[in-house]
Amino acid sequence: MSIAIRTRIIKIGNSQGIRIPKTLLEQSGIQTEVEISVDGDRLTIRPLQQLRTGWDQAFAAMAAYQDDVLLDKVNPTEWEQTEWEW
Repeated sequence: MSIAIRTRIIKIGNSQGIRIPKTLLEQSGIQTEVEISVDGDRLTIRPLQQLRTGWDQAFAAMAAYQDDVLLDKVNPTEWEQTEWEW
């Protein structure tokens, strides 16, 4: 069931904003950054999607299946062969 809470728009410096109660933030999963969009007469605020979420697990699974090899052939340049120190 959704909860509707009435609030006022407040002045924050040169901008305006709203205070979002802690319980609503906890229910929505919003923590620090959000994405705001306009749809007609509505503002939609949603948690910012975290990029690269789950990459650690995906890389670990690739390594377990030995699927983490380079697809392209390595072609070092002459400079890399003569000047580069490992």
